[in-house]
Amino acid sequence: MLSLKDIRQYISGLAVAEDDNVYIGKLDNKKQKSIGVYSRPSSGPANIAIGGLECTTYETKPVSLLIHWNKSKDESEKKAFELYEKLRSVTSLTIGDTHINYLRLMVPEPQDVGSDDAGVYEYVIWLDFIYERNR
Repeated sequence: MLSLKDIRQYISGLAVAEDDNVYIGKLDNKKQKSIGVYSRPSSGPANIAIGGLECTTYETKPVSLLIHWNKSKDESEKKAFELYEKLRSVTSLTIGDTHINYLRLMVPEPQDVGSDDAGVYEYVIWLDFIYERNR
């Protein structure tokens, strides 16, 4: 199983934001220059190979990354693209003891979602972690 906690650690290791500013779940009073790691709902059928779970070799973890940066549109956009480019440039990845077969970016670039009530600009990146299933 690939957990959000493991993905949070991976995203923190990319050094786009300080470790204390990368979080999972809800963070009250979001700090500026932070990244949130969330599960993303998915739809459609489960991927189960012919022969059942014992023959199924991979799982998919859909994730949404919220880049909650600052009140500068330009700086916020640059940070969102910095993270996007780091994800797009991955050539090999293991998170914890889980081998990631594929990072599927589900948007062509970070999506501008405007600013929050405090005027802090936010961007979202949707991606799927497709990983080897522990059998």
